[in-house]
Formats: sequence, structure tokens, C-alpha cells
Amino acid sequence: MTAPDPAPTAPAPDAVLADLPLAERAALGSGADFWTTKAVGPVPVLTLTDGPHGVRLQAGDADHLGIAASRPATCFPPAVGLGQSWDTELVGEVGRALGAEGRALGVDVLLGPGVNIKRDPRCGRNFEYYSEDPQLTGALATAWVRGLQSTGVGASLKHFAANNTEHDRMRSSSDVAARPLREIYLRAFQQVVQQAQPWTVMCSYNRINGTYAAENRWMLTEVLRGEWGFEGAVVSDWGAVQDRVAAVAAGLDLEMPGTGGVTDAQVVAAVEAGELDAASVATAAARSIALAARAEAGRTLPVPAFDPDAHHALARRTAAHCVVLLKNDLVDGAPVLPLTPGSPLAVLGAFATTPRYQGGGSSHVNPTRLDIPLEEIRALAGGAEVTHAPGFTTDHTGDAAALRAEAVALAAAAETAVVFLGLAAHQESEGFDREHIELPAEQLELLAEVVRAQPRTAVVLSHGGVLRLAPATAAPALLDGALLGQAAGGALADVLFGRVNPSGRLTETVPLRLQDTPAYLDFPGEHGHVAYGEGLFVGYRWYDARDIAVTFPFGHGLSYTEFTYRDLELTADAEGIRASVTVANTGARAGREVVQFYVAKPDSTVVRPPRELKGHTVLTLEPGASERVSVLLPRTELAYWDTRAERWIVEGGPYEVTAAASSRDPRATASVELAGDALNLPLTLDSTLGEAMALPGAAETLAALLPFPQDTGGDTLGVDMAKMMASIPVRRLVSFAGGAITTADLERLLTQLQA
Repeated sequence: MTAPDPAPTAPAPDAVLADLPLAERAALGSGADFWTTKAVGPVPVLTLTDGPHGVRLQAGDADHLGIAASRPATCFPPAVGLGQSWDTELVGEVGRALGAEGRALGVDVLLGPGVNIKRDPRCGRNFEYYSEDPQLTGALATAWVRGLQSTGVGASLKHFAANNTEHDRMRSSSDVAARPLREIYLRAFQQVVQQAQPWTVMCSYNRINGTYAAENRWMLTEVLRGEWGFEGAVVSDWGAVQDRVAAVAAGLDLEMPGTGGVTDAQVVAAVEAGELDAASVATAAARSIALAARAEAGRTLPVPAFDPDAHHALARRTAAHCVVLLKNDLVDGAPVLPLTPGSPLAVLGAFATTPRYQGGGSSHVNPTRLDIPLEEIRALAGGAEVTHAPGFTTDHTGDAAALRAEAVALAAAAETAVVFLGLAAHQESEGFDREHIELPAEQLELLAEVVRAQPRTAVVLSHGGVLRLAPATAAPALLDGALLGQAAGGALADVLFGRVNPSGRLTETVPLRLQDTPAYLDFPGEHGHVAYGEGLFVGYRWYDARDIAVTFPFGHGLSYTEFTYRDLELTADAEGIRASVTVANTGARAGREVVQFYVAKPDSTVVRPPRELKGHTVLTLEPGASERVSVLLPRTELAYWDTRAERWIVEGGPYEVTAAASSRDPRATASVELAGDALNLPLTLDSTLGEAMALPGAAETLAALLPFPQDTGGDTLGVDMAKMMASIPVRRLVSFAGGAITTADLERLLTQLQA
């Protein structure tokens, strides 16, 4: 179900449109300034602002770049952190809170969520995106949009599409084949549009296969509206419009930011010169009017008042569910984590006092408050001594050796050391891509010396993009905090001391080295083009297909308790595959488990990854408790894009479903038969003999026409004649037959065979 849509209170778009002259219709298609639209006739001004993880509304008058200070708002975990919860209900709750803050601040459309796929770990904007997997991305983003829009604030699904690098992002062309485009890069967009109907979709800066997203009629009109049924308005990314006349013709409705009326005049002139259909301008204007009507109705919906303290508490609870326990080895017979209150502790690292909690760029939020990890740890330490030393700096100032020596001495004197490591804001951000995925050398040197001095060491990581963590595994315990928002400090303290049992799961693979990553040789592109040479094999799909070892797999995450799976059962019907499995908490603590379902089609006739995530669920169990969970793996998720038929096809036959704790931690596997879709491809002269012979009776008929024997009775040519001939196009028989067969003969024969 989509979020309830407020009934419009303004006049119907068609009635408003009828009274507007061409110039005013064109004016509705561009902004008044950086963040607002124009008031035209009865159509009110709308405010759009950044906000995937917090409302970034500029204080006072907007500047021409949108970079002035913003009003305080709750900074929830960015998508890189929020995604690690794998929890659609929690994400929906965050969406509702963002909507409440948007309403309180007078915002009509919040620019999010971002659902671009994490194709390469070096992409500078990966912190704004959920995952390397489209199914997980789509599920989380759908929940976010539903939650937000239930408050009367619209979403802007972005960045449509294939926007997977910051390098040359306003010009480069993402050159991607049809199957990966459909199955990987568009699939999350499709899911959110069809299940949540965001008020707007934001087209990206880049080109897709040579055509700018803002001018791509195939994407904006044929696919988005024609195939998916999108009902809202298409808005440009800020400054993404190269040619507004071409963009309007393609299906763009609103250019942002405003251009002072320059492009409005261009649109009017193009219509008057016969270069642009006036109907296209009318259609775009009608969609802008409809968006305004939605916003006006949304302003009347009842919504809880913005309570900064309550929202901070939600941010802390959310962040705690996003922390991933990567590793927790035994030291002297006991796991390093959770920490024991009352035990002396050394907290090391600059991020313990200056936390890294959000990404840089357009989504940067001015938080209502900020939890400091060191302070929060001291508050839960039970009165024990908690010492601190920075150990390093993020700007390479200071005496590195002296800083390191101070920290190591504190670690040796404590019973446990907690070391905060990660990337500073200037090391990753919107606007540029990283050149590597390494932790800074001075941080790794600190960790190595601390571990030698204090065997009971836990590492806490803060970062927006994947890091090479093989060196960090020298520590017996690793917590991945990604970016957790303004309540990161409190959430991390809760997990460190076991007040919250860690239950986050990785949403992207951690490779052993950068050279192993799927797009290593094709990122970030050159000369204005990015070749998506890895095709379908993005993220875990690549590592699994090539059987490449990784440091931590997609979906990985440990707990302070243990879970077992049993009795996996599958049923198949017209909706898809229903998977049911019993999960038991066999440990001594209550815990939250993320049950992941992967699907394989070993006998597929097309290239497929070895396994793909097709559904998941989250449950909380007390010690000794068990629960049977059931998840529908939708039929639509089991389909592949057939490039010959240009439509989705579900293959019939057996499917293997695995209930797993990660992409490489299978717990139970079963198979089920699924009815497939009919795929009747017309035979043409360009069809191969192998394709033609697949028809009933075709082998005998065609064999009689072949100008050479089928059974040589020996190894005359040293080849398998049947296999060699199978790839020959039917029309080539004319050449091989020496005039005995004509093209007309073959056309009549193909018609008979298909009949």
C-alpha cells in the first residue's frame, strides 16, 4: 500500500491550467530561487529542500548556491548507516519524524531518498545511498517514502538514474547494457515508484548511454510513466538541465534552481517557433499544479509537533540498530564485547571527542544536539576510570609519534581499550571520489601498537564509504558505525556496554583489496564515459560468481547472542515464492535477527549471479524463544529482463531458496517449482539454426535443406557439426546452398514452422 495521499483542496489542475497563458505555464516549470517555486496565478509557492537524513532548511534568505547556514534539525543516520538496520519499520518511523520536522519548518518536499546502487566503494556520495543490492535498497526506500508522505510532505526519489560516480558527474555518460540497467540500476526506482508513488522523482546530472537524464525521454516518459505508472512530477537535480526545451519535450516538469526566467523565455520562444509542442509545456505545468495541490492538502494533515528531545531519542535508538558487530573474538576465554561497567577503560582516537556522524555536501544537517562518544561512554562506565588520548590527528598536525605513545600507554594501563578510527569529512564527500579505500596510515600504526600493548582492544569505525579492513582485523573486536547521525555517541556507548545487542548487517561487501572490486578497471571512467563492464555482477554478485574471498560479506553482522534456523518450507503460486523458516534464540541475551532469503536458478538459460537477495525480515527474540517467520519473495523479483522480448520474464522450473545470516552464511536451503512465463520469440531470417530447430518438427524439415551431410560418420573436420551449425543465421543457408535455396524459400519455411 502507498502512503495515504491528502485530498487536494485547491482547484483541479486542469481548471487552473485552462486559465493560464503560455508564459505562465512555462514559468511553472522553473524555480523562483534556489529552494522555492514561483507563485503563478492561484498556484502557491512550494519549498523544496535537502533532507535524506535531516531537514536542511537554510536560515534567512537563500543564497544562490544554497550553502548558507541552515536551521537546526535532527540529524538521523544517513543512508549508509540507516541501511545497516535492514529494518523497514524503523526506516518508516524515521521518515515520519522527518516529515514532522519538515512540516514544522514549512517544507513541502524533502529531497530524498537516494537509491543509487553502490557500484564502487570509491564513489564519494555512497554515504547517501543504502546498499549495493537493489532489492534491499528498494524495500528501505519504499518504507522511507511512505513514512514521510504520510505526514503531508512529499519525497523526491533520486538520482534517476545510473548516477554512480562523482567524477565529472555533470557530463559523464553511464554506458550500461539493458539487463544491468533494468535489473540493478533501475529496479529500486521501479519498486519505490510502484509501491509508494513519491510526489517527485529527481533526474540526475549524468548522461545515460549518451543522453542527459533530464533530456532522456525513454527514461522520463516511456519507462517512468508509461511502464511504471508514475503519477508525480519530475524535478531536475540542481543545475542538471543542459537544454530546458529538450528537457520539457522529454518529460521534465520542474527545473531547479530558478534561472531568473531565462529558460522560461526559451520555452515560450521554442513553442512560438514550432520547435516545441505546446502540449508538452501544458503537461509539465499541469504536473506542477498537481504537486502544489498535494502540498496544500498536506499542510492540513494532523501531524505530531516537532519534539527535539523525542526525535533525538529516536535517532539514538535508530543508530543503535544500525551498528554492525563485525568481529568479537575471545581473549582469555571471554569475548571483548560487551564491556563491563566498572572496569578501567582507555578510549582512544580523535573521533571519540570529535565524532564523524554525517557526510559532506548538500545533505549536511545542522544538528539540534550532538552526542560525544567519550562523554556517553563515561556515563555508562559505572564509575570506572575512563582515560582518553587522541592518538592521531585527521589533519596531520602534531607529533604523530608522541600522540601514539601517549595513547599506547593509556591502553596498557587499562583493562580494555576502545579505539575510534575512520575517515574525516575532508577525506570523503559529495563532489569527488576517493582514490583508494585505505584507513589512514597513522591510524593503523596506532592500532597495531595498541593491540600489542592491550590484547583486549575493540575498534569503532566511522566512515561513509567501504574501507579495506584487513589490517583492522588485528583487533579482536570490530564495530562498524558507518555514519550514525547526531546520536552516534550514545548509540555506540549503548552497544559497547550491551544495553543494546548489536544487530546491524552490512549492506555492501568489504573486499580484501580494492583490486578485487567489480568496477576496479572501469571507475570513475574517462573522456566523459563510464563503462559498466561488470554488467549484472555488482557487489556480492561479483565476488560470489568469481569465488573471491572477502574480508566481510554482504549481510554480515554478529550479535551478543546466537540464532539457529530450521524447517525451511517453500510454496509457490502466482504471487511468487513464500518462504517460511523457524528462528530460535539459543543464547543468553535478547536479540534482533535479520533473516535474509537468497534465490538461485542453477538451470537458468541466461547469465545470472549464483544467488541474489530477494527478501528479508527482522525479528526480536528473548533467550530461548523461537518464532516462525514467513516472507513472500515476489514473482516480479524473480524475473530477468529479456533483451529480445524487451520485457520481464520469469523462467519456469526449480528455484533454490536459502535462508541465511549473510550472503555467505547459509542456514537452510530448499527448492520449489515455479511456473514460468511464455516466451514465444518470432523466428526471422536472422534467427540461428539452433533457435529454429527448437521448434517442433523443425529439425527434420531444416535438415532436408542443408547443403552438407549431418552425420559424417567420423571426425572429418575435427568439429561437432551440430554445435557449429547451431550458431549460423538461417539466411546464410542461401550462401551455403549455391543457389538451391532462395530467401523466399526460407521465409515460407519459417512461416510454416511457426504456424
